[in-house]
Amino acid sequence: MPEAMIGVIGGSGLYGMEGLGDVEEVALTTPYGEPSDQFVLGTLAGKRVAFLPRHGRGHRLNPSEVPARANIHAFKQLGVQYLISVSAVGSLREEYAPGQVVIPDQIFDRTKGVRPATFFEGGVVAHVGFERPFCPLLCERLYEASQAAGATVHRGGTLVVMEGPAFSTIAESEENRRRGHALIGMTALPEAKLAREAEIAYATMAMVTDYDVWHPNHDAVTVDAVVAVLLANATLAQQIVAHAVTLIGDGFVSAAHSALATAILTDRTRIPAEARERLQLIAGRYL
Repeated sequence: MPEAMIGVIGGSGLYGMEGLGDVEEVALTTPYGEPSDQFVLGTLAGKRVAFLPRHGRGHRLNPSEVPARANIHAFKQLGVQYLISVSAVGSLREEYAPGQVVIPDQIFDRTKGVRPATFFEGGVVAHVGFERPFCPLLCERLYEASQAAGATVHRGGTLVVMEGPAFSTIAESEENRRRGHALIGMTALPEAKLAREAEIAYATMAMVTDYDVWHPNHDAVTVDAVVAVLLANATLAQQIVAHAVTLIGDGFVSAAHSALATAILTDRTRIPAEARERLQLIAGRYL
């Protein structure tokens, strides 16, 4: 099995990575179905990196269709310990302008519960800590990498995750602003929760594409406008990732790496054999 310590999951507009050496494509299967696409593995700054387009090449999967459990399980199969999420988002703050980068530190869930959000079901119950949904140590490296790449970058703020695929109504956008949220997107959940259960350090590099629909001086969100900003910043996103890989270096210990240590409540003698087999990669050392 090929291995990579660092993973990158690319959102809208980021379907590949330049500058990779020793490139190979890997097709993986998981107990939760097929991932979004084949993985591209390559060497960047001396480190093996695994890249996956979240929506599949050609952008075939809407946010609710992204097979997040399969994606995270596949990253775990490859040995990934640090996962960088690149996501297109709308801004809910004047100072977070389109074309800029934000490294959020909190999530607010406004999805509808239609996406499977845990590996622990069918006879096994676990409650992971999620008070800090993004690994602070990885966030710091992404912030430093954004600065090194010359991006206008902001640190902190809450990312609201909505169901989609339609964009917000004005009422929803104004309510999210009233609550003090900073950004809105459609894909950080359940991805971040699943990464925590898989004991992978996870952080989001949010690429601002628009002002959602609240801003009186900006037109309503359109696909064409979002894509135009993303294409203009694709090179910047790849430069940030390259710097981040260097800053991650030989790795670091994150609290996420032991998230399951005290999370599993189920009596081990009552765990069904099928569940043990399904969870072997995710939680085998605790079962």
